[in-house]
Amino acid sequence: MTTDVEIYDARIELIDYCIDALWDTPDESFLETIVAGEIGLPEDSVNDRLDAGFEHLRAFREQNADADVDSLHDRLNREYTSLFVGPRPPIQPHETYFREDTEFIGQGLAEVEASYSAAGWTPPEDYGEENDHAAVELAFLRYLVARQRAGVEEAFGYERVFLDEHLTTWVGDFADAVTEESAEPFYLAAANVFAGLVAFEDEIVAQMT
Repeated sequence: MTTDVEIYDARIELIDYCIDALWDTPDESFLETIVAGEIGLPEDSVNDRLDAGFEHLRAFREQNADADVDSLHDRLNREYTSLFVGPRPPIQPHETYFREDTEFIGQGLAEVEASYSAAGWTPPEDYGEENDHAAVELAFLRYLVARQRAGVEEAFGYERVFLDEHLTTWVGDFADAVTEESAEPFYLAAANVFAGLVAFEDEIVAQMT
């Protein structure tokens, strides 16, 4: 029987994985963890997006079981740059890039920041990105889940609003865009796990609010 502690641990582990995979080229230690199979993958189905992401992650492990980590890092750095940095990248991993009701890094950015402020959270400076970047929104989600684990009931309400008004509005389109633009299992995994995580969180919060 799965305990509440195990569920919280799994939620935070998924969020941390997505942050590490998407905020920049993954570092060598993270890649070693992935290739070595130190991040557990469920055998049972969770939801379509998570299932797809886990399959891509398994494929990445199998394809790179004997790969040199430095070479693997270089390959993923090229792919990350091509996808998300450019010049003229096909995808920007930002909420306002995908939303149709605001300009890229426009008014929608202030709305994201207002959600952070309402919950008493200040984005860390570590990411060096605008505050609607996937990694920053995921860091906020991690904060809310940690608050829930600490028994702060209102954190479920803040997550409900953030999912409805922000994450669920763009993460599916982001995952679809990565699927269209990349054949790299690492990023196919990251994008689909991100989308599946949001769907998973949506189900959990629906039960609590």
